[in-house]
Amino acid sequence: MPVFGLGIHVLIALFFAVHAMRTGQQMYWLIILFSFPLLGSIVYFMVIFLPDSRLDREIRKATVAAKNVLDPGRELREADEAFDLTPTAQNQLRFANALLEAGFATHAQQEFEACLKGPFAQDPDIRFSAARAMLQNRQGARAVDLLTAIQKQSPDYRPDQVSLLLAQSLSAAGRRDDAQREFASAVARSGSFELRAEYALWALQIGDVGTAFGLRQELENAMKHWNKHTRSLNKPLIKRLDAAYASIEN
Repeated sequence: MPVFGLGIHVLIALFFAVHAMRTGQQMYWLIILFSFPLLGSIVYFMVIFLPDSRLDREIRKATVAAKNVLDPGRELREADEAFDLTPTAQNQLRFANALLEAGFATHAQQEFEACLKGPFAQDPDIRFSAARAMLQNRQGARAVDLLTAIQKQSPDYRPDQVSLLLAQSLSAAGRRDDAQREFASAVARSGSFELRAEYALWALQIGDVGTAFGLRQELENAMKHWNKHTRSLNKPLIKRLDAAYASIEN
């Protein structure tokens, strides 16, 4: 039994090591994973794998959705009150995020830009959220600058999500060829369903039917292996895909 248990630990560590290499993590993670298979795997899961996984995002989305159903303006009110009472950088960031989630992208961008002038100006969370607000405010070029800085200075920070937002921002800035290269590079590096789906949706939007239908086959192959829970998690994205492809076929 001890040998079997040790083998499981090593297999888990190997799985995370492959993930680390595919997503461009620092090499010290490999040392940690194989020096301390069990503890290293737990740490890697909590620090790297879970924050970058779709599951973590879905849990957070579900939590936010539940709160919004019970009390739609609660988080925005509480964030506003907290910032008004204690105007720290942390509370300002919380307020900015609450504004962005509530649909007030212009006001949110103002708060994010104030954060970018403070001691946390290079914080990747602030840069990423500010880029989201800028993209919503049709300021793709400015979003590109922030996201490019994240990739250079914090390459381990949510690489898939940064690449996706960067590709969308490049497109919004009129840099279609650069956007396509970023999409293709991200898909080649990660190959996640979300990235492929968003790449296909973008390709359909610009009329690149060949790329879109090539990706469709890959997406359908991936969905064949899903269980009911995975399909449920991806239901909104699947609906967007079905509608986009249907508009082309009709």
